[in-house]
Amino acid sequence: MARLNYKHLRYFWTVAKQGSIARAAELLHLTPQTISGQLKQFEKNLGSRLFARSGRKLVLTEVGRTVLEYAEDIFLLGAELEDLLGSRPAGRPLRFLVGITDVIPKLIAHRLLEPALQLPEPVHIICREGKLESLLADIAIHKLDMLLTDRPISPASNVRAFNHLLGECGTTFFAASSLANVHRAGFPHSLKDAPLLLPTHETAIRSSLTQWFDDLQLRPNLIGEFDDSALMKAFGQAGVGIFTAPTVIENEVTRQYKVEIVGRTENVREQFYAISAERKLKHPAVIAIRDTARQQVFR
Repeated sequence: MARLNYKHLRYFWTVAKQGSIARAAELLHLTPQTISGQLKQFEKNLGSRLFARSGRKLVLTEVGRTVLEYAEDIFLLGAELEDLLGSRPAGRPLRFLVGITDVIPKLIAHRLLEPALQLPEPVHIICREGKLESLLADIAIHKLDMLLTDRPISPASNVRAFNHLLGECGTTFFAASSLANVHRAGFPHSLKDAPLLLPTHETAIRSSLTQWFDDLQLRPNLIGEFDDSALMKAFGQAGVGIFTAPTVIENEVTRQYKVEIVGRTENVREQFYAISAERKLKHPAVIAIRDTARQQVFR
């Protein structure tokens, strides 16, 4: 039966994260020969190869990928325990693990997370993007400190987590200049038969937009639907159609994508939530995000 040597596991984890024995040796203040020898002993103890050579590069084997997944959890929990007990070594950044649902615009995510990097103590931020269900599962087992999403979790959810409304704002419509010049006058009725790019039905904003169009008796020409808001903006930048984004980031959108504003509406509201495993927030980064969002971003 294989016995796990945690020193060997640390060496393996560092090599896997750094991508080479040389960089891992430098980080661990050991010689490459020492690291190489310890890895061979670790593989011998486990009875499986963890790395394979691809040219000059080390690549993980299937067993190596499995071991790395467990090592990530082990050392993450160790860091969390150090933080909890107040024994985090001096100078080590505070780890902040945040999940971002793929429907959240990247510019909004950056705007909301930026206060975490302005704390007096250094912060090491780790962002994971994915679907709400999988990220909620990570919240439930404390693999994430916070989750950013566009809707609250249902009270009927089997995940014990808490909603914290960060704020809400109206919606702005954007397009390349040639298209914006055609549809700006008479907005929003100018959107009738206009080429439109929309988020998919998985987003909260899509249902709000659909209801708004119905109320105005508008039938835009739907050109495309997108899970990824950045891809939708890229299509809009290319002149394919008109797209939407939260009003609070309209300056960033026009500057980054070189597009113009077609119009705005406060009747389609976008909401943004922080989801945590705790009703009372404790992590300093999450507190900074909540306070800045409420006092500045969505004031």
